[in-house]
Amino acid sequence: MSSLAIVIIALISFLVAYVTYGAWVAKKMGIDPLRKTPAHSMGDGVDYVPAKAPVLLGHHFASIAGASPIIGPITAAVFGWIPAFLWIVLGGIFFGAVHDFTSLFASVRHKGKSIGQIINENVGATGKKLFNIFAWLTLVLIIAVFAIITANTFVAVPSAGTASLLFILVAVIYGFAVYRSNVPALPASLIGIALLFVSIWVGLNYPIALSFSTWIYILLIYIVIGSIAPVWVLLQPRDYLNSYLLYSLLAGAVIGLFLSNPTIQLVGYAGFKTDLGYLFPVLFVTIACGAISGFHSLVSSGTTSKQLNSEKDAKLIGFGGMLIESTLAVIALITAAMLIPADYKSLMTEGGGPVALFSAGVGQFLTKLGIALEVGKSFTALVVSAFALTTLDTATRLGRFIFQELFEKEVSENQSAQVKQSIFANRYVATLVTVVFAGLLALSGQWKAIWPIFGSANQLLAAIALLAVSVWLAKLGKNNAFTKYPMVFMFLVTLSALGFLIYSNLLKGNMVLVFVGAALFILAVVLVIQSFKALTNPINPESTKGDSTYGKTV
Repeated sequence: MSSLAIVIIALISFLVAYVTYGAWVAKKMGIDPLRKTPAHSMGDGVDYVPAKAPVLLGHHFASIAGASPIIGPITAAVFGWIPAFLWIVLGGIFFGAVHDFTSLFASVRHKGKSIGQIINENVGATGKKLFNIFAWLTLVLIIAVFAIITANTFVAVPSAGTASLLFILVAVIYGFAVYRSNVPALPASLIGIALLFVSIWVGLNYPIALSFSTWIYILLIYIVIGSIAPVWVLLQPRDYLNSYLLYSLLAGAVIGLFLSNPTIQLVGYAGFKTDLGYLFPVLFVTIACGAISGFHSLVSSGTTSKQLNSEKDAKLIGFGGMLIESTLAVIALITAAMLIPADYKSLMTEGGGPVALFSAGVGQFLTKLGIALEVGKSFTALVVSAFALTTLDTATRLGRFIFQELFEKEVSENQSAQVKQSIFANRYVATLVTVVFAGLLALSGQWKAIWPIFGSANQLLAAIALLAVSVWLAKLGKNNAFTKYPMVFMFLVTLSALGFLIYSNLLKGNMVLVFVGAALFILAVVLVIQSFKALTNPINPESTKGDSTYGKTV
């Protein structure tokens, strides 16, 4: 089959879904363009800072993308390209885009707070604590893993380290130029994008070679600063400018793919059971970010909701951002599917793994644009490393938010704002605690013992986020079928995957993974039980009018 046909089917499906299903979901959620978002009503110049739609889309997309939509589809291609493709397209539209959009909007209607706070107000305080503890531990793992991935990339490709450091400098200059010197966004963006490509050229010609541990310490210092600095200084401009790198990569890959039109060589369906495991539930856990990922809900309800300028932008950023990522996942799948099975297996086991396979595939597409193969491969590797770094600093800020929520005391409108807070609710302390734990994990190498369970944990976050939104909609008296049914499926996937994982590790005698898996399983069951009453006995929406938690409904 022609790879061109696959891309066209995916692009048309995503475009039609955005215009039709996305608009329908937005109407059901009750988007109100005239309502003040937390970025305006709670603006503090640090975390709550309004951003224009293109800037926020850049931050959101850069934060959720990372390397996962590349690694997942390429790894899952072992089941055959057809089931992987179907899950990316259908999952991206009916699961991932809905998950990202609704978790963003629910957070906006809950003062920009996390999914944990939404659970607190609609399910109970116990549910919030359980979720936040689990989410924070998951983020510590993400920070540790992405620190290791980034440091290893910088050691293997020193030019990526140079370019990434220069990216940070360019972003800071852009932030001060636009937000403090009132330089118009268009010329600042054009200059910033040009400087990004200059940074890549400098990196290729003047690579910085440092040891793994040295890079880890540099990265830990960087994410501490990135977590506590105002978002306009680094987070917004860096992610916005970096997004153009991925847009360029996507555009170049799609155009090159149209010109080359490689034939699909990989088998369409390889069977229900492979070396990776059973198609259900393994496929749906392996392809996460390309279809649905719980980490996205943490980004949507963590940094993005605090920067949303208008509720009308939520569809573009939440629903649209996910479909752009699904497009990247389709391209990643094609780089694997155009290989014969023997070459695919060789590259996966001996040729550097999914990222190397993706870089080689996209490099071949870019040759159709007159770009040398080695230059195209290096550019692709640099872009992937840049987004791994973006995910790293965003995850740190999210970890800080959630850790603060665990210890902060709620202050009502009738109470003084000077209520004494725990020292752990301080953003500096919360950041340091998060980074220290992640840093120790990264330097110790113990993350490898827990990594096999990360896919299930990530998808459990997605199920819980959909659960939180479903309960909230039920309490408002709104139709929640579009979140409830994906939630049920994701819980089935997660619990099945955890069951297989617990059983297999019990046979191996790996009690650490058995304990962690059992804890996640119990957490999911407890949250479902706590939420069942709210889902089956929603309150009258009239009783929520005037409540600051819910605000005006449309």
